[in-house]
Amino acid sequence: MTREKNPLPLTFYQKTALELAPSLLGCLLVKETDEGTASGYIVETEAYMGAGDRAAHSFNNRRTKRTEIMFAEAGRVYTYVMHTHTLLNVVAAEKDVPQAVLIRAIEPHEGQLLMEERRPGRSPREWTNGPGKLTKALGVTMNDYGRWITEQPLYIESGYTPEAISTGPRIGIDNSGEARDYPWRFWVTGNRYVSR
Repeated sequence: MTREKNPLPLTFYQKTALELAPSLLGCLLVKETDEGTASGYIVETEAYMGAGDRAAHSFNNRRTKRTEIMFAEAGRVYTYVMHTHTLLNVVAAEKDVPQAVLIRAIEPHEGQLLMEERRPGRSPREWTNGPGKLTKALGVTMNDYGRWITEQPLYIESGYTPEAISTGPRIGIDNSGEARDYPWRFWVTGNRYVSR
């Protein structure tokens, strides 16, 4: 039986990263690979607000081969590698306004056997409770860079509406001055898959 695919429309992403980050919570992130399909509900995100945000790769409108996709239209996939882990972001805002939302954690949904194979020896909570963990579990790679998040094999569908959303400072950006204290991390309150 093949699952029905219902990606969210591009218009969903055409808002600032600060608006997009909380609205992604509860949505279903899906990745199709040759081994099968794996998916999970997004339970933690971080907003990166572009040129004026010292923690953003595009701070001061810095354009590099890596950040170029942040200047593209909303709904593009921005992947990059940090400490050997691929991290997944969704481009927000409008063209030439380089904002993005980092997907920090998901709650496993489909393809849990596949996730277990990709994250051997770890408890289900450890499969996806961090940005590098969830990409391994789903099979997201640098090959996804630049794709539309509205098209197979990597897309987001509507899911559920969280009862409560918490906010706090972003993680792992200690060298970004005052930006490290901005409450631009969002998570589903009480969800056990949130990274910390």
